[in-house]
Amino acid sequence: MKTYSLNELNYSELVEKLSDNLEAVQNLRFQQALQQLEDSTQIRKIKREVARIKTILREDHLGIRQIEKNN
Repeated sequence: MKTYSLNELNYSELVEKLSDNLEAVQNLRFQQALQQLEDSTQIRKIKREVARIKTILREDHLGIRQIEKNN
C-alpha cells in the first residue's frame, strides 16, 4: 500500500493495519523457516509498509501530521 493510500486512513485503521502487518510478517517468517515461502520479497514489502505506518503514527504524535482520531 502506498503512502498516499495510508494517509486516507484514520488512526484506528492505521493501528489495526499495523497489527495485521506485524502478524503477517511473523507468519511469513515461519513459512520461510519451514521452506514453504515461495516469494521471499513479501517479507520485505510488508516490513516497508510497517515502517510507513509507524512513520505516519509518529508524525501524528509529534504534531507534524494530523490524523483523524474518530471511529
